Amino acid sequence: MIDDFERLMERVRGDGGAFGHREHLHLAWLAVREHGTMGAHERIGAGIRRVAEYAGRPQKYNATVTRAWIELVGHHVETEPRSGDFDGFLERHPALLDKRLLSRFYRSVTLASEPARRGWVEPDRAPFPWIDGCSSGA
Repeated sequence: MIDDFERLMERVRGDGGAFGHREHLHLAWLAVREHGTMGAHERIGAGIRRVAEYAGRPQKYNATVTRAWIELVGHHVETEPRSGDFDGFLERHPALLDKRLLSRFYRSVTLASEPARRGWVEPDRAPFPWIDGCSSGA
């Protein structure tokens, strides 16, 4: 039986199996729309962790990076109507296409730390403005 993460991945995976930043955003967008931000974090986090382990590179998974991107996507999904497509979503929120967007909220040393890889670490440069105490909902 195909799990929810695999089902979402099948919808996102492009021709040739490419899976870059845009595809990660698309995956987050689909998951947030279907399951809400925290539900998306649970599903996507577990799925990406499983893929990294299967590939023999569990150190590549970073819990904070995964959740932070889902928080960013989720914030924008929740501020607009449920209708629309992913391309339109990116047109309305082009900053999400910048892979360095997390650097507005985190120092790179923080994101590279072992605590960030293992679990949620609060932003240390600037808080996400829409979250009161980012640790809520963890």
